[in-house]
Amino acid sequence: MGKPKHYRPPGKKKEGNAARYVTRSQAIKILQVSLSDFRKLCIHKGVFPREPKKKVKGNHHTYYHLKDVMYILHDPLLEKFREIRAYKKKIKKAKAKKNDELAKLLTSRAPSYKLDMVIRDRYPTFIDALRDLDDPLTMVHLFAMLPAIDRLKIEVKCIHNCRRLCHEWQAYISRAHKLRKVFVAVKGIYYQAEVDGQKITWLAPHARQQVLTDDIDFNVMLTFLEFYETLLGFVNFQLYHSINVKYPPILDPRLEALAADLYALSRYFDANYRASVQEPQVAGSSKSEQEQEESNLRLAQLQHQLPANEPGALMHLVQDASSEVEEDAATRDCKNLFRNKKFFLSREVPRESLLFVIPAFGGIVSWEGDGAPFSEADDSITHQIVDRPTQGHVYLSREYVQPQWVYDCVNARIILPTEPYTVGRDPPPHLSPFVDDEAEGYVPDYAKTIKQLQAAVKSDIKPLPGTGNDDLDSSQNMLAEGFINRTEAMEAAEKKRQMMLLEKQYHDELKMELQGVSRENKQNSENTESEEQSLPDVEEPIAEDPSRLMMSRRKRGLAKAIEIGKQRKKDHVEKLKERKRNIEAAQKSEKKHKKAQLS
Repeated sequence: MGKPKHYRPPGKKKEGNAARYVTRSQAIKILQVSLSDFRKLCIHKGVFPREPKKKVKGNHHTYYHLKDVMYILHDPLLEKFREIRAYKKKIKKAKAKKNDELAKLLTSRAPSYKLDMVIRDRYPTFIDALRDLDDPLTMVHLFAMLPAIDRLKIEVKCIHNCRRLCHEWQAYISRAHKLRKVFVAVKGIYYQAEVDGQKITWLAPHARQQVLTDDIDFNVMLTFLEFYETLLGFVNFQLYHSINVKYPPILDPRLEALAADLYALSRYFDANYRASVQEPQVAGSSKSEQEQEESNLRLAQLQHQLPANEPGALMHLVQDASSEVEEDAATRDCKNLFRNKKFFLSREVPRESLLFVIPAFGGIVSWEGDGAPFSEADDSITHQIVDRPTQGHVYLSREYVQPQWVYDCVNARIILPTEPYTVGRDPPPHLSPFVDDEAEGYVPDYAKTIKQLQAAVKSDIKPLPGTGNDDLDSSQNMLAEGFINRTEAMEAAEKKRQMMLLEKQYHDELKMELQGVSRENKQNSENTESEEQSLPDVEEPIAEDPSRLMMSRRKRGLAKAIEIGKQRKKDHVEKLKERKRNIEAAQKSEKKHKKAQLS
């Protein structure tokens, strides 16, 4: 009797998937750790389960690559976890013997671990850390809004640290004018910034009372948060040093107690810039004198000796840093969007979000409450952000708008008209800047209006369909020189377009004559085609595309999936258009009904 198929003698080395992959229980046995410590190690080291083509132990197991397990086995963090586990046994033993003093002493000397080397290993360069910053920012902003609950091991220290990291990140983005897009959704507020050429998108929840459910494993989330806090701290350190600001910042305790952390950070930026400017002037002095001046400056900041109500301190974090760092065109546009505009926030608007967005685009902002840079009675205020049905006291020297106006101006990169956003009116639809309307196949009416306003700001003549900017050169030049008006310029462009169409038709006919097809034959063929089309329809079998017949089954399925996706997109666009038609019809009928009632 011969050997069975896939026979492996005892003691022979395993091959294939059986040698490359191990189950979770096998990995825990190799590492000699508990399940919770194994999860922590995998999260910190970036090791995730794999899906082998052939699951040797069955489909109900979780598989890991053996190289990943061996990578964890030789990590110093594993030894630290074992040391902590052994130390906890000592504390438990002391408590069992009711030796409270020893247990208290051991608890105060408990070993801890740091993730600094793990960050260095996973992110060799700063760009790598920026690419992976979307999830850390979203997680840190989420925990900054959560309540501290001992039952779920969410400590007050953790919440405060998350809020500090969020405010430090927002202060840098606001100062460097790196914010690009903002969208207010039901989940929260989506932000997108561009730092060193990397687009970073994160979600900040609304400032409301959060309800925690029991179907979430907060132990796993807290492990991720522990890693993300360390990563964000490293990123903030590098960003602050790139603009010559010391990290971590020392904030004004009075402003910090009033929950004006962003404003306190702005004053810290300003103070550090003054120190950096004064350093070259005292280069000839001794080192001790420089240290004395620096310490005096920091003490003055702590003792509230810096001007508390300096107007515009939030916006001028580091004055004219463009001499040191070259700014791109997008940064310059964002920096000058709200230039020379002064905003005041009423108490009902989302203050923290607007304190972040408005300075990022060059505006000056204050709020209602203690610690504000200027009061509501300031005559230089140009816009007041209000989110209430009616406004009691009205200043004629300023405009009253809803918060959506700020976000729409930011996404459009122009100052939109304030009339649709006035108090008590239903604002226009808040369009998402993350959606490409042309790719989706449906452009909302308000998006068309914004494009027209952008073209008007740039003083461009929009070309007609089928023409480019080159076709309008002569008429544009005459319009710019003042020889003709805008209507005549558009007529000239239309005539030029018709001439080009006739010229193209003439070239097509010449090409057909060269190929041996006369114009009469073409007309006859067109007549026969029209006669055939006039005949009653006869059901013919639809021939399948020959190119698809040559495809493999997998490629045919992929092509069919692409067609289904396109058809689904078309159906969605038609649904939107139908909804739009229904709304317009309802509005017209409502207007007619109102006119009939008035008459």
